[in-house]
Amino acid sequence: MKIAFLDAATMGDVSFEPFERLGEFVRYENSTPLEARERVRDIDVLLINKVLVDRELIDAAPNLKLICIAATGVNNIDVEYAASKGIPVRNAVGYSTDSVVQTTFMHILSLVGGAPYFDRSVKSGSYSRSGMFTDPNWNWWELAGKTIGIIGLGNIGRKVASIAEAFGMKVCYFSTSGTGHCKDYPCLPLEQLLRESDIVSIHAPLNDRTAGLIGAGELAMMKPTALLVNMGRGAIVDEKALADAVDNGIIAGAGLDVFVTEPLPLDHPYLNMRHPERMSLTPHIAWAGVEARARLIGIMADNIAKGW
Repeated sequence: MKIAFLDAATMGDVSFEPFERLGEFVRYENSTPLEARERVRDIDVLLINKVLVDRELIDAAPNLKLICIAATGVNNIDVEYAASKGIPVRNAVGYSTDSVVQTTFMHILSLVGGAPYFDRSVKSGSYSRSGMFTDPNWNWWELAGKTIGIIGLGNIGRKVASIAEAFGMKVCYFSTSGTGHCKDYPCLPLEQLLRESDIVSIHAPLNDRTAGLIGAGELAMMKPTALLVNMGRGAIVDEKALADAVDNGIIAGAGLDVFVTEPLPLDHPYLNMRHPERMSLTPHIAWAGVEARARLIGIMADNIAKGW
């Protein structure tokens, strides 16, 4: 059995030994569309993370028996066409919950607590020269008593909710499916959630119901002191509208790990703001804690071992 990973560089320094035990394993750091079509010609199992698996790539692999994606979402795979050719597609569920939740609160705590400002205050020598034991020039606030509105209360959203409660926050949520399945917290219409929340945290998949869910109109409903956090997919939020809203004080700030185009183009509105200090940005790393990547490799190897 020949197994090929077309964009293994996205996994960092994780061990691929579980794949090597299963067959002949070939690892490519990255693959252009043309390279990908050449590299799948004699493989049985295709492993990918963000490589586009379209009809052309599937047709270029006459021996292909299984596609495994290093992700939960499969929106970069033509699943219907693969099924028509008798090729199952297997994803990985639950491997990154803890990693994403931790990254969510990294953004929240950095924004709420002014961590970058205070770090610069000390390291720049400003604090040393001030003559005061403290720096009172940045107002930071407590999470206790505030409301977090969660868009998408799946496994990740539920854990965000439980940790928010530990901070003393009130929790509400909006169901992107239209079904309020969780009775532990109030399920609100989107408009009400936006108006009442101090932090809005997105943990939903990208689909027909969530694409463009948060635009200029929705941002205008939020409190001027509120924060928006997006750990779902970039296209859930209108990026230009969000940049404008943060720059103009419509909302207080945003924490983002996902973008419509990745990597982020240098001319993107997020990189050309008057108030960059109001944005907390990470390069789509919430899924990628060391333990999460090891779990992901294990799940993918199990998916191969199960056969097809």
